[in-house]
Amino acid sequence: MRTKPTVPADPGTAEKVLSTASRLFYANGVRAVGVEWIAAESGVAKTSLYRHFQTKDALVGAFLEREDREFWQQWEQVVAAAGSDPKSELMALLDWIGKRVSRDGYRGCPQINVAAEFADTTHPARTVRRQHKAEMLKRLRDIVGRIGVKRPDEIAMQLALLIDGAFTSDGRLSKSNAARILRNGADALLGNPSTPKR
Repeated sequence: MRTKPTVPADPGTAEKVLSTASRLFYANGVRAVGVEWIAAESGVAKTSLYRHFQTKDALVGAFLEREDREFWQQWEQVVAAAGSDPKSELMALLDWIGKRVSRDGYRGCPQINVAAEFADTTHPARTVRRQHKAEMLKRLRDIVGRIGVKRPDEIAMQLALLIDGAFTSDGRLSKSNAARILRNGADALLGNPSTPKR
């Protein structure tokens, strides 16, 4: 049975381990990074590491949970700044996602990347990924419902697939066109196709 991260006795040490593991997992993939590497990079002994995270799986789960929290915090900040108009809210989110996927060092959505490494559907990575994607669909459904489109469930799913496509674009979306492509795609789905900018 897999274990969840334990409550750390020393938050500073736990944070050092988690920050190091997060950086290494994202840059190299979970399977390529062993506990020994994390311990060496963080300067935390393996025995101390295991006091905070009983297994590597627990550390993977903690990494993805933190990524999830940070993603939704940023999402909510974008929404708050966009005002009360739901179309403006959606377009602001797509601008943010466009910037996110075209930034230097971007290697894709952590939830998608890590979950793809594990066939076991009960693995913490797969669980966090399912919850993350379900939450995104729910939030998109709320936005399109407020916009008032026909078939809001279908449009929300199409928008979710558009966004996931951006997350897995592997550098094909440059800084100059990522947000524009996402906005134009959303306009087409909403029944308001944009004229492509030249």
